[in-house]
Amino acid sequence: MAAPFDAVLLIAFGGPTSIEEVRPFLANVVRGRTIPAERLDAVVHHYEIIGGHSPLNALTFRQAEGLRSELARQGRPLPVYVGMRNWSPYLHETLDLMQREGIRQAVGVILAAQQSDASWGRYQRDVADARAALDGNAPEVDFVPGWHAHRLFIDAVAEQARAALASIPADQRSALSLIFTAHSIPTAMAATAPYEAQLREGAALVAERLGIPSHVLAYQSRSGSPREPWLEPDILTTIRTEAARGARQLLVVPLGFVCDHVEVLYDLDVEARQVAADAGLGFARAATVNDHPTFIRMLAAVVGAHVGR
Repeated sequence: MAAPFDAVLLIAFGGPTSIEEVRPFLANVVRGRTIPAERLDAVVHHYEIIGGHSPLNALTFRQAEGLRSELARQGRPLPVYVGMRNWSPYLHETLDLMQREGIRQAVGVILAAQQSDASWGRYQRDVADARAALDGNAPEVDFVPGWHAHRLFIDAVAEQARAALASIPADQRSALSLIFTAHSIPTAMAATAPYEAQLREGAALVAERLGIPSHVLAYQSRSGSPREPWLEPDILTTIRTEAARGARQLLVVPLGFVCDHVEVLYDLDVEARQVAADAGLGFARAATVNDHPTFIRMLAAVVGAHVGR
């Protein structure tokens, strides 16, 4: 019989907490790839525009604290740790801390709703590498299964979208276009993963919750060589297309992200919003689920199901 779980490990991308950390953070993210200096300079400028840091780390710790409290309320008191791929606390730092605090078996939760090598595979490999680098007593990490269509996740996204919809005057909703967004990935990677199908399923479920009969799925924040095909349509192209089709108001729902960070706060709130304004469209953006109470309950539900299986 397997040893009982004695902790939860939340696993996230990580982000810089000050403008001084932005370039070292970006160096971590692009390590092993040749990225033009002007592209990195542009991203640094994006961080400057949104305040010089990412809220992702702080939001992830709020998710962890919310999960810890909810598990305790449900009678499953477990410590909840946070490990990041690209910034402190790095996964190897967190696993070392867990080892020193006597943790033996942890439930791993990757904070990405849809699965691809970029969003799940690399995280699992990084956990394995971090464990291997320790002295053999590192906690085992058993990952919860995917939760892209979990009822509570769909509810949380819909509740955030509904709040944004409420900000749109009722007389402007007849020409509304509902656009879901997610991070683009190379088409070769997408061909080997359920990523697209999970996004389509989640978008349909949220649109149904909202009572909006039609929607569009678009992609954003692509990087890499322009010669390599990535998932499309791009959000900026989609905005122009929707304007040409007669839309007058956009409701943009970042389904593929669970925390606000630069790819939401700049790529959507600044860049996409400006393209919408240039096309004469109103622009409302739903918050990501962040530490929304319904999302916290979802995290507790998937952890609880895994612990009790």
